[in-house]
Amino acid sequence: MSGGVDSSVAAKLTLDMGYDCIGCMMKLYDISDEGVPESGNAARTCCSVDDAEDARSVAYRLGMPFYVFNFKDEFRQQVIDRFIDSYLKGITPNPCIECNRHLKFERLYQRALELGCDKIVTGHYARIEYNGERYVLKKGLDASKDQSYVLFRLTQELLAHTLFPLGALSKDESRQIAAENGFVNASKPDSQDICFVPDGDYASVIERYTGVKVPGGDFVDMSGKVLGRHKGIIHYTIGQRRGLGISAPEPLYVIAIDVPDNKVVLGPDEALFKREVFAADVNWIPGGDIPAKYRCLAKIRYHHREQPGTLYADGNGLRFVFDEPQRAITPGQSLVLYDGDEVLGGGRIV
Repeated sequence: MSGGVDSSVAAKLTLDMGYDCIGCMMKLYDISDEGVPESGNAARTCCSVDDAEDARSVAYRLGMPFYVFNFKDEFRQQVIDRFIDSYLKGITPNPCIECNRHLKFERLYQRALELGCDKIVTGHYARIEYNGERYVLKKGLDASKDQSYVLFRLTQELLAHTLFPLGALSKDESRQIAAENGFVNASKPDSQDICFVPDGDYASVIERYTGVKVPGGDFVDMSGKVLGRHKGIIHYTIGQRRGLGISAPEPLYVIAIDVPDNKVVLGPDEALFKREVFAADVNWIPGGDIPAKYRCLAKIRYHHREQPGTLYADGNGLRFVFDEPQRAITPGQSLVLYDGDEVLGGGRIV
């Protein structure tokens, strides 16, 4: 229970199904550890004192015991350190996917087993079904809230022990249930920020954690001609246009990040379009071997509309060829595969 409305309604609906429930919050990060007061931007992140009190209030109202599990060390190792390492390597990570993978559905699952619990329940907008042979992960029915993209690493074991009670609901319906039950957070805004980057300034977080000022270098065009100076590679990601500070007759975009030579390559928008993408560290939800060749849909980022193409097994990873070129395929993001509304799995773009 994060203190938000979604997990609170998920708890209510799980009780209505007849389960005995334990409410819990994962204490992952404390912004005050960084010398930043818990106010202003911090109020929009998770794990604040107010969030804990909201979650506790809902649990108390529902008659559930409530615990706070301190997973800050694991979060630092599995999410923050990976996030920093990625940016230093010129890669753009998705920390929410890593948090789901290593904290919610690994560390919390282990704690649930220790407590003798049958299921983990979260407020994600996605669905789990059993087709008689295996568990199937599906998109949430409300396309505007579907969160299946960040859940592609769930395995058959985890799907068997997970509930997503909100999968058939819209956000408005969830808020209505919360209001009808007198939840203190019924109208609470959604958290929009990465919890350890409350102001969106990734670069300052990286430099604060590492204690190292990332050096600037050259902006170059696609032929290698120097166009100007950049502030450090951690400030840039593939497809970026704003904040470059370069004057040119035509708009320029970040096409590539050359870490060994500390250069950021700029070029026209059309240079960002590619059909082929490779992914490593793959999870294939149906189990067994990835098909040698398979027609399906794929997304390359959270807000990307899935597009058709052909999947090819490629050693320990996979290769996907889109029917039409896609813009700004970015290393570090996730390639997630769909067959209709079923999530097949995916991997990290390389």
